[in-house]
Amino acid sequence: SYIQGSSDIPLLTKTVGQCLDEAVERFPDRDAVVFCRDGIRKTFAQFKEEIDQASAGLLALGLEKGDRLGMWGPNTYEWVLMQFATAQAGIILVSVNPAYQALELEFVLRKVGCKALVFPTQFKTQKYYDILKQSCPELEKSSPGGIKSKRLPDLSIVITVDSKLPGTFHMDEVMQAGDSSHMKQLRAVQQTLSCHEPINIQFTSGTTGSPKGATLSHRNIVNNANLIGLRLGVTEQVSHWEQSGDHRIALPAPLYHCLALVGGCMVMALHGCSCIFSSPSFEGKAALEAVAQERCSFLHGTPTMFIDMLSQPDFDSYDLSTLRGGVIAGSPVPPEVMKMIITKMHMPEIVVSCG
Repeated sequence: SYIQGSSDIPLLTKTVGQCLDEAVERFPDRDAVVFCRDGIRKTFAQFKEEIDQASAGLLALGLEKGDRLGMWGPNTYEWVLMQFATAQAGIILVSVNPAYQALELEFVLRKVGCKALVFPTQFKTQKYYDILKQSCPELEKSSPGGIKSKRLPDLSIVITVDSKLPGTFHMDEVMQAGDSSHMKQLRAVQQTLSCHEPINIQFTSGTTGSPKGATLSHRNIVNNANLIGLRLGVTEQVSHWEQSGDHRIALPAPLYHCLALVGGCMVMALHGCSCIFSSPSFEGKAALEAVAQERCSFLHGTPTMFIDMLSQPDFDSYDLSTLRGGVIAGSPVPPEVMKMIITKMHMPEIVVSCG
């Protein structure tokens, strides 16, 4: 039973997949995601096609509704692809902090019983495959999809997004694994999904102990994103949207947290926004560049990110005139910082969405 106060805006009872399908129908040719560093740009129609392929591929690998898939790594196209591919198939996405070391990774994977794990070979100094091997030495001698690990008893499938390594599937293989029978299976599963079912597990930072896994339903994140979009006013100027680019959100924040995952990607699926990812992990300069080049109206970040952007030595050389708002969240914001964001960054409509 849900306790519900008075509300002007009725809560939605849609699944993540239903929301995306509607956005694809309305804006097939609009950018859904842009990854500036990797030169990746997908329209809603292209994005949806690849999500279907990825979903069918995951089913072909033997994943089923209710299984947990861990996504571990920086902001890449594969991250967002997995977010929606799992949601369509009723597979629960587990957001794994890309900075985790072996013991933290093992704790999280065991805690939620991850059956699959997806990651790049390495990012900066993080060698993901080697870190996983510390908890799962069986990986190197396993056949892809057939891992049997003592310390990670639930894990059987490991997918790498770049190079093909022993015991792993490459993401390309996943994309090609599904055939028409798996597509049929996917459509059948979609019919059974309820918005009350869990779809995402997010971990707390663990300030006062080990991180706790918060289990979120479709209903949770769909309504959170709907209300963030309404609060930002992303759906107001529908008539001149196409000309003004009034629906482009710059996302320098990490996908393993709600700010980019829900405040960015889910807002995209609900309101037809374009998500602009400036760099794989936060870089102030890259964020300002992305806003200027992609003409973004919104920018989401944490207070420390905004402080970093404002203190860039060449701050004044970026054209931020297209900005009008965004979300600041994650920790309390000093009033002086808020004033500078509103005036110097042209963001009068910035909102604190959480924290």
